[in-house]
Amino acid sequence: MTDQPDATPQPLPEKAADTTAQRPWPVRLLADKIRGYVDRMSPVWVEGQVVEHTYRPTSGMQFLTLRDTDVEASLPVHMLTRIMGALPARPEKGDHVVVQAKPEFWVKTGRMSMRATDVRMVGVGELLARIEQLRRVLAAEGLFDAERKKPLPFLPRVVGLVCGRESKAEHDVVVNARARWPQVRFEIREVAVQGVNAVREVSEAIAELDAMADVEVIVVARGGGAVEDLLPFSNETLVRAAAAARTPLVSAIGHETDAPLLDLVADYRASTPTDAAKRVVPDVAEERLGVERCRRSMRRAITEMLDREQRGLDGVRSRPVLARPQTMLEARERDVAHALGRARHCLDAALLRAAGEVGRLEAQVRALSPASTLERGYAVVQRQDGHVVREPDEAGPGTRVRLRLARGELAATVDGD
Repeated sequence: MTDQPDATPQPLPEKAADTTAQRPWPVRLLADKIRGYVDRMSPVWVEGQVVEHTYRPTSGMQFLTLRDTDVEASLPVHMLTRIMGALPARPEKGDHVVVQAKPEFWVKTGRMSMRATDVRMVGVGELLARIEQLRRVLAAEGLFDAERKKPLPFLPRVVGLVCGRESKAEHDVVVNARARWPQVRFEIREVAVQGVNAVREVSEAIAELDAMADVEVIVVARGGGAVEDLLPFSNETLVRAAAAARTPLVSAIGHETDAPLLDLVADYRASTPTDAAKRVVPDVAEERLGVERCRRSMRRAITEMLDREQRGLDGVRSRPVLARPQTMLEARERDVAHALGRARHCLDAALLRAAGEVGRLEAQVRALSPASTLERGYAVVQRQDGHVVREPDEAGPGTRVRLRLARGELAATVDGD
């Protein structure tokens, strides 16, 4: 007999890890298991921004989509019309809400939705409190420190502009800037400046302009609005994107009373788009007037200095010593001649006094000299050894002596007494 294949159906795997290509799960089974898993989840409070919602009063169910304001993540939400009708005001696109919802998985479509049982609007006060908390956190990190601020260029060749599509802010910046400096060029990025896409589009535009080497300054302009409209410019993702930019950034978001966090992290905060244009681009007419004033001031200072030096030179040239230079030499010549005469007179007087003193000393020496005594006829008796005989006992009989006269000497021998 020929073996027949076993026609008994094999049981399906109990766990997903046990499935194989030969033993797969059918779609219905996977969908049922996903629904069962989702049904076991507890209700959860979720916060988000309404990005899609069309109110249908005749329908018993209302549908809307919530999106996270920091990242691209969204969830569909549905609720009974009576739940939304109990709210003081229906949520509109851009509103922040908190809903209590339980996930539901639709087997037929393979979609998951959140069934809301409670909806609460997030008030402006609470949003501002969150912004204040974020401000403290970012300030503690040093993102608002003055040391991080980069100086704006004096005359940028290219200005990057991030603004709304066909907005008045764009007109104010471009028109005022070109009125001040017609040669300025703009790299304009028109993006959403409010709503759910504002954070992503503005952040991407800043990053794109920052990466362009010829863009020397970036202006983010909006031109005021309600507090809710300016919330994207206090978003942490957008603020950190602005802080990371290497190009100097000017914030022109609100008016004097508005202060989104982007103003604090920017290198310069302009009160209006027009103020931003005046701060970024110098006024060519005013700069030319300033240059002309400086040139006149320099010319006046140089002229005054030359006149002062000329007057001093003329004064020096008018002095007698420069008019007749030999005058100074003649006076010095007379001084030298007078000094020479005095020196000669003093020397002659000193020589006369010295000659008289020498004569006096000569006469005194002559008077005291033994030769003078000898001139008068006296003689000096000396023995052969040179000893001068002063007494007879010093030269006995037979002693040879020498007689020193005034003019010459005599030899003699002592005979006796």
